[in-house]
Amino acid sequence: MTPLFFTLLIALISVSAGLLGSLVGVGGGIIVVPALTLLMGVDIRSAIAASIIAVIATSSGAASGYVRQRLTNLRLAMLLETATAAGALCGAFLAALVSGHWLYLLFGLVLIYTAWSMSRTPSQAAHTLPADPWADRLELHTSYFDKALGREIAYRVSRTKLGLAVSYVAGVLSGLLGIGGGVLKVPVMNLAMGIPLKVCTATSNFMIGVTAATGAAVYFARGDVQPFIAAPVAVGLLLGAKAGSRLLGRLHSRWIRLAFVVVLLVSSVQMLAKAFR
Repeated sequence: MTPLFFTLLIALISVSAGLLGSLVGVGGGIIVVPALTLLMGVDIRSAIAASIIAVIATSSGAASGYVRQRLTNLRLAMLLETATAAGALCGAFLAALVSGHWLYLLFGLVLIYTAWSMSRTPSQAAHTLPADPWADRLELHTSYFDKALGREIAYRVSRTKLGLAVSYVAGVLSGLLGIGGGVLKVPVMNLAMGIPLKVCTATSNFMIGVTAATGAAVYFARGDVQPFIAAPVAVGLLLGAKAGSRLLGRLHSRWIRLAFVVVLLVSSVQMLAKAFR
């Protein structure tokens, strides 16, 4: 395979990952890392480093569009990001201590958990969620206009403390695996905090850039970032994310959820197979 073809193929994969990643709020890294390691033969540490750099581009590409569409809950994003950024620093330092075998295994288990959680539908209607004094005091409740349904959707935020705890864990996984943290935050915001899926996606995209930037400094300092891999990944994810941010408002949440689950299940099987070779 020539270097030019290798670069173009990575960019094409990254465009697809950025499109799907921006639609479900996970930053594309959860798709790019398995693709680079399983299809392109890239070392998992180099793939994680490229992903965590590229996630910054993905967030920049998608987040601005979601903010303009009033899908992003900015107050909630800034609150949860405080915990996620702290976790990302811890995860980036831990990555140097964990072997490649365990990284594959952990990545596969995270994929399976995320696919399972996102295949569920919220078991509680918004009005049955417990009252949350933190959300009331910080005025986290708001609304957005759903283009697919053609009406304004109001929602209330619940279980803010749980969201902060999970955000810290998501930050650790982001720094450790280069996946942006949305794989945990999107399901928890949707299923436990009572936030509509489209808002979860938009809010997660707003946060993942800050999370990735926190951990990226550590990867840069260790010399894990390979420019010839990170550059096409970043460009591809950015282009895909821009396209995804335009599509989200027009798609039904059911189809977004289904596409997400299918991709995660396929990737999880491949990553676990790699771990046990």
